[in-house]
Amino acid sequence: MNEILCSTGALIGRPNNRNYRLLEELSKQLDCDGFELMMYDTWYDKSEELTDYLCQRQFNIPIVHCEKCIGEDISRGGEENLENAFRLFRVNCGLAREIGASKLVVHLWDGITSDRNIENNLSAYRELERIAGEHGLELLVENVVCNQEDPMKHWRSLREAYPSVRFVFDTKMAAFHQQMGLLYAGEYAWLWREGHLAHYHVNDYAGGYMDWKNLRTLPPGRGHVDFDRFFGFVRKTGYQGAFTVEATAFGADGRVDTDMLNGCFARIRRYLG
Repeated sequence: MNEILCSTGALIGRPNNRNYRLLEELSKQLDCDGFELMMYDTWYDKSEELTDYLCQRQFNIPIVHCEKCIGEDISRGGEENLENAFRLFRVNCGLAREIGASKLVVHLWDGITSDRNIENNLSAYRELERIAGEHGLELLVENVVCNQEDPMKHWRSLREAYPSVRFVFDTKMAAFHQQMGLLYAGEYAWLWREGHLAHYHVNDYAGGYMDWKNLRTLPPGRGHVDFDRFFGFVRKTGYQGAFTVEATAFGADGRVDTDMLNGCFARIRRYLG
């Protein structure tokens, strides 16, 4: 049975002061099966408080999305940045384990540096995987947008270096690089035949090739991703895992459009039959 999750990043952001306590009331208004927790850098100094809050309310949070500065530090490289990245990653792992998550999404590269020093990112994966394993978590590498090459190329390199690596496929990020078609291509059949695809982020994209000014996270139907083809393909592969909706639902005033998100969940359920 496929679970449909909502990213807490779609609900909680700067306009509402990243107030994770909003999750209690919002969860009552959302017709999803659970959440993918998006960790923020401003939550590190309150990680114990956050953990207690989430555990007490027993939200279903099977997946945690690591805070993005981890990948940025790895991309920059250097001993100090790497040590900081691994230190923060351990905090993310500890949080995920305490709240009962089983999977951990990471931006292996990120920020302005992005994939400019990709060897830093590829080599850091081994230590990240080891730390995640110590916490009983499965590590998933997302197809994060690049400013030098492209995410699918880096996925191939990761598979060659680490044959057991697993991934999360984000439709918006794939569309940004015009790589949605590669998901269906025979040359990439190893992704699902060998069990490398462990999760999907379902978001739309309305821009062109590497169109940075339009790199917004849209709900399905607001861009040009062919979701009929996408879900038809994913169903044929026999995938039984979860899908996370990340479409930004809050405006400048911090109010959350729960109707829009519920529409996304209903649409995905129709695709899944």
